[in-house]
Amino acid sequence: MAYLLDTGVFIEAKRRFYDLDFVPGYWDWLMREAKTGTIRSIEKVADEIGAQQDELSAWAATLPNGFFLRPDATFSAAFQQISQWALNSGFQAAAYNEFLGVADSFLVAQALAGQHTVVTLEKPATTPSKRKIKVPDACAGVSVKCMTPYEVMRLRGVRLVLAAV
Repeated sequence: MAYLLDTGVFIEAKRRFYDLDFVPGYWDWLMREAKTGTIRSIEKVADEIGAQQDELSAWAATLPNGFFLRPDATFSAAFQQISQWALNSGFQAAAYNEFLGVADSFLVAQALAGQHTVVTLEKPATTPSKRKIKVPDACAGVSVKCMTPYEVMRLRGVRLVLAAV
C-alpha cells in the first residue's frame, strides 16, 4: 500500500504553501518517502506537472524511476468500476467527461487497483452538485481511502522545523 498523490498536492504546494526555495523540507520529505516507495503517484499526474515546464517539473524529473505508476493488468477493471460509478451517479455529461479526461479518474482507479490511499487537497462536495466530480467523492464512491497531505504528514511524523541559529 502506498499513498498516491494528486496533482494538486504538488502544484498547490509549490504555488501556495511550500515553494521549493522557501520550504525545502517539504520537498526533501517527499523525495525521502518516494525513495522508500511509501509515496507515489501516477503517469497522468507526471504529465500534468510536466506541462508546467517550471521549477516543479524539473524537481519532479528527479524522482526515482517507478515513482509515477503506469497502468497495469489490474487497472482496466478498476477504471471501468470508477467510470461506471461516475456514469451512474447522475453527474452532468460535462462533469463525467472532464473527470475521465484528467488525472483524477486514473488516480482513483490506480488506488482502487492497488489498494492505495489517495492524497488530495480537494474537499468532498458539501452540497450535492452534479457539475463536478471531486476526488474525495469518487474515492468514497468506490471505497478508496482518501486523505489530505496534512493527515499523511502527521501519520508519517513529519515536522518542518527551522534550524537553530
